[in-house]
Amino acid sequence: MLKAGLRLALLASTMIAAQAHAQVPPQVPAAPLGRPEPLERVAPANAPNVIVILLDDVGFGASSAFGGPIATPTLQALAQEGLRYTSFHTTGICSPTRSSLLTGRNPHATGIGAVMNTTDPRPGYNGFHQKDTATVATVLQKNGYSTAMFGKWHQVTDWEASPIGPFDRWPTGEGFDKFYGFFGGETNQFEPTLIHGTTPIMRPPGKDYHLSEDLTDQTVKWMNMQHSVAPDRPYLLYFAPGAAHAPLQPPKAWIDRYKGKFDQGWDKLREEIFKRQKQAGIVPHNAKLTARQEQMPAWESLTAEQKRFASRSMEVYAAFLEHVDHQVGRVIEAVDKSGERGNTLIFYIFGDNGGSAEGGLLGSLNYFSALHGMPEDDAFRSKHIEDFGSIKGDSHYATGWAWAINSPFRWTKAVPSHFGGTRNALVVSWPDRVAGAGSIRTQFGHVNDIAPTVLQAAGLTLPESVNGIRQKPFDGSSMLESITKAKAGEYHPTQYFEVYGNRSIYHQGWMASAFHGRLPWVMRQMPDLPFDADKWELFDLDSDPTQAVDLSVRYPAKLAEMKALFQSEAERNNVLPLQNFSYLEAAKLPKLAKGRTSITYQEGAIGIPESSLPNTLNKSWQVVANLDARQAARGVVAAVGGQSSGWTLYLDAGGVPSFAYRRASGDTLVLRGDAPLAAGKHEVTMDFAYEGTGFGGPAKLRLLVDGRPVSEGGVETSVPIQYTIDETFDVGIDRGSPVASYPESGGIGFAFSGGKIEGVTIAAK
Repeated sequence: MLKAGLRLALLASTMIAAQAHAQVPPQVPAAPLGRPEPLERVAPANAPNVIVILLDDVGFGASSAFGGPIATPTLQALAQEGLRYTSFHTTGICSPTRSSLLTGRNPHATGIGAVMNTTDPRPGYNGFHQKDTATVATVLQKNGYSTAMFGKWHQVTDWEASPIGPFDRWPTGEGFDKFYGFFGGETNQFEPTLIHGTTPIMRPPGKDYHLSEDLTDQTVKWMNMQHSVAPDRPYLLYFAPGAAHAPLQPPKAWIDRYKGKFDQGWDKLREEIFKRQKQAGIVPHNAKLTARQEQMPAWESLTAEQKRFASRSMEVYAAFLEHVDHQVGRVIEAVDKSGERGNTLIFYIFGDNGGSAEGGLLGSLNYFSALHGMPEDDAFRSKHIEDFGSIKGDSHYATGWAWAINSPFRWTKAVPSHFGGTRNALVVSWPDRVAGAGSIRTQFGHVNDIAPTVLQAAGLTLPESVNGIRQKPFDGSSMLESITKAKAGEYHPTQYFEVYGNRSIYHQGWMASAFHGRLPWVMRQMPDLPFDADKWELFDLDSDPTQAVDLSVRYPAKLAEMKALFQSEAERNNVLPLQNFSYLEAAKLPKLAKGRTSITYQEGAIGIPESSLPNTLNKSWQVVANLDARQAARGVVAAVGGQSSGWTLYLDAGGVPSFAYRRASGDTLVLRGDAPLAAGKHEVTMDFAYEGTGFGGPAKLRLLVDGRPVSEGGVETSVPIQYTIDETFDVGIDRGSPVASYPESGGIGFAFSGGKIEGVTIAAK
């Protein structure tokens, strides 16, 4: 009976359900599923390989291929089989140029209108790459290309640059299958701060290591692998080695090639470059050599010792540039060996801006010295002249050399109001398609033209959306016709420029320029200058291609028209509001530390940007390490910075607790304990007692072991702004260039061994 009852109940419930279902209106059919992803991404037929090479801090007149004094045989060979573009422009400074290059948009429109270490909360200047300006690498990756990037990225904000990510604005999140390089504006060439993919790494071992050579080795290996595994798949290679940005550090053997080559000085060198440029047709016959800025010293005004140091600084720079051009040659050689050279489109961009004036009027062994309010004097420079170009500092040449290699233009890097900051040499090679090998192209162009050119060459167009986000159109224009046809028209009619308030606008042969007043070699001061007081100049580039003759008084209506055009372009591209850089404004950006004054870091905490630590500048602070030591414990407990400046807490080769505090001048205070750590748990503390009342004042330092003072010392001046712009904070190792003189037997980074680091606390008082 029970079973029968159950059957009746089930039947009743089924009937009720059927009746209910019959009363419900029919459901709307589900929307069809989207198109499934193809099993394999296939590039358009005959799409070329693309290689984009970008050097750093190189003036228009530096290379032998553009009338300069520095041998660049790779650039020269590519120019003979390809094309030289003599009116090509960058943004005037590194991060914006790189953003514009990769996206085809204007830099402020991408969110990267300022160099990454001087960003602020304005949408066009915060360094936060917007998703509606996807990179050309992303587009090519989605269309069957292999993609790889080697070298300097400089496109990630500090609060996204640590190993906790997010990684979508790192190279591997911006369309590159492979990344091997560094994030900062610069890095030490002998002991770089490297990242592979999303992992901070130490450089490969070897006594004669050099970063440019390592990047080339890694690039060639990737190219060979790509050709072996998928020879029918085209690739995009972005090679941006970071040379010849400071620190100027070529292998020593290359420096001797230039001994005595610059003893004539920058004034004479500039005349020599200009003469060769005219003879080669690099500049028009009607070009005038612009005058030296009155704030720059004449070569003959220097003392004999000042000349000696300045000459050495330029010898090192020239060696650095020739050395990296040689590495580029090795990359090209690998293309030749693959048999794919004919259908490989190469853009060799000789600098992301003009020559840099950041080394100061007389040059610097460590250009951070001026930034830290401790400028080097003649005696210091002369004493350390043989260290120039070595690992012992962030060496940088004198400002006059930047002006000379920017010949025939005025001003330098960071001054995009004039071509000295923005005009860069470009060579394009594509043996199967180039028209008129060895020719010169004079059309006005911009770095944002590269991405549209690459897509057109590959038979692709910019998609309306990428990853579901509607895309801004390109600001650049394709220059493909100028590559494949001997006679092509102008393709880039209008372009604005802006860095640090220095601004200009180009339109159909006219240029209006406003220098805002900040001298590019004055590193520490960011003056608060009114923008409406800036003087605008006007130039007719057809009759005056070097901006030598100001026509603003003669043609006020034309100037007003150009200024209105700048205003319109500035509004459209997030350039406005214009404002002077402010450390207070910059401090409003996100920080990983989030205002915390004390943070404890565990073993494994490496690759952390300095700005993500508690702020310890111009105040008292301490670092406390809890260690569980065994016999023969030694190595770095925690470190930040490097040869530029920094500090490190470590156990020396004998296991004795030690602390080194390094300033930009090269002076290093070392506190050393009185005995090795015995086996067991210990607390090692460095107490930094700030005795100043303002900026970079004196301090007393004490080293304590288990609460017992074991060493003390003092500094008359302390690091006031930042230790570094490229190196990181690391627990258990000193990544990048070493802060202190560690024992050679300790290996690269003098990694901690013989115990456990249970925690390192940095606390600001």
